Amino acid sequence: MTGLMPPVTGLLHSLDQFNQAASQIAKETVPGSNAQDTSDLSVAAVALVQSKNSFDANTKVVEVADEMDKALINMIA
Repeated sequence: MTGLMPPVTGLLHSLDQFNQAASQIAKETVPGSNAQDTSDLSVAAVALVQSKNSFDANTKVVEVADEMDKALINMIA
């Protein structure tokens, strides 16, 4: 089970990154805002995509570990 700690930690980090980016996007903007807000929104959108990709990769690691455990159990049994 200790082999699953890195991907689980990665999943939690991805979730935290996603929530921070979503909060950044959801912030209310002041009417008549400048171009800096557009740049901030772009950065937050990229962070959302990065967190999704990280979450997907860590999920795949967990799936592969599960498949390996099943294969090992089948070999032993």
